Amino acid sequence: MTPELRDTMLALTNADSVECLWKMHCDAMAGFGFDRLLYGFTRFRTENSLGDPADFVVLSNHSPAYRQGFVEGGLYRDAPMVRWALENEGAKSWRASGEKFAAGQLDEKSLRVIEFNLRHKVHAGYTVSFKSVSSRSKGAISLTGRTDLSQDAVDAIWVEHGRDITLLNNITHLKILTLPVTLPNQNLTPRQREALEWVGDGKTMQDIAQIMGLTQATIEKHLRLARETLNVETTAQAVAKAAFQNQMYILKA
Repeated sequence: MTPELRDTMLALTNADSVECLWKMHCDAMAGFGFDRLLYGFTRFRTENSLGDPADFVVLSNHSPAYRQGFVEGGLYRDAPMVRWALENEGAKSWRASGEKFAAGQLDEKSLRVIEFNLRHKVHAGYTVSFKSVSSRSKGAISLTGRTDLSQDAVDAIWVEHGRDITLLNNITHLKILTLPVTLPNQNLTPRQREALEWVGDGKTMQDIAQIMGLTQATIEKHLRLARETLNVETTAQAVAKAAFQNQMYILKA
């Protein structure tokens, strides 16, 4: 292990925000030739679905236009490498998908994704699918090579540095799971967070009102707004979801 790699690993593990972590990771991957990344993670996967896209953790330094089409536009559902990641763990070259495209062996939905990628110069790369510890969770990251790199060049990079690249991506993924992640329109206020924390500690409405110095009606309002913010039906679901997003028991700066 080189001193530079050791320093990068140490910096990643010490990151205190997702924004800081992601910036460092993008810089590290760019050093290997992968200048566009797309990370996705869900804790709400079911047998037939990845869950509500509003609950996905998505990090990317792709252009807004690419993210709009691939993520918000739903193309990820038909992407060959996303399908692979859902059923496998480890790292996978994009070579097979490229060869199937060249041979005209892709179905219509997959073809639409590949053509969209090519328009955005996303043509060579690797996908890393992370090991899941729950049947409900899944995370993966796509690493897109610089526009001047062919798949042959990317595969050569992987032969030389693949273990280090995989290690850095695993560290980044595991670190993301420990940091507060604010999803669009799902950021709790301090009062909503505190009320959920006391619920999670098993306190009654009366207990929480006394602890927070508020009326029970006000506590119930904070919990209702927390449920609405997190898009869940019950307070128990709100506690679980806030915990998943690391929005509870946050150390104040």
